[in-house]
Amino acid sequence: LVMAPGPLWARTPPTPERKIGLHNLHTGERLDTVYWAEGAYVPESLDAIDHVLRDFRTGDVHAIDPKLLDLLHTLHAKFGTKRPFDVISGYRSPKTNAKLAAQSGGVAKHSYHMKGMAIDISLPGSDLRMLQRAALSMRRGGVGFYPKPGFVHVDVGPVRRW
Repeated sequence: LVMAPGPLWARTPPTPERKIGLHNLHTGERLDTVYWAEGAYVPESLDAIDHVLRDFRTGDVHAIDPKLLDLLHTLHAKFGTKRPFDVISGYRSPKTNAKLAAQSGGVAKHSYHMKGMAIDISLPGSDLRMLQRAALSMRRGGVGFYPKPGFVHVDVGPVRRW
């Protein structure tokens, strides 16, 4: 009997990388990046994601919660596509959120978008209702369904749906 040297954990393969693909519909910017590798978030990738998901109305940049990126990564994997998410709205500054809330009853005054914890997305080539159902099945936060404008809202706040 031959035993391999070293502890068992030393022979365990490393956790795979986590990637995310984003296409900001308002700015036209695209990003395909590994945001987590070798057991840690990649700071340069997080900065690039924060920039692509900035408030396109004001240019304000805010840190995006890594839990939201992990949710998107898992959600994307459920669809087995290489296409990036189309992003309708990522971070929203308090100024932008207040303006939108005044114009529409569908915008929360204390939106998770203002905390970098929410995103409005669609996935080209995928059914919007299926995207909503997949997000709901994960039970990682709020899920809103907006069929007319054509997007699903996901956030990493409390589990709820609308």
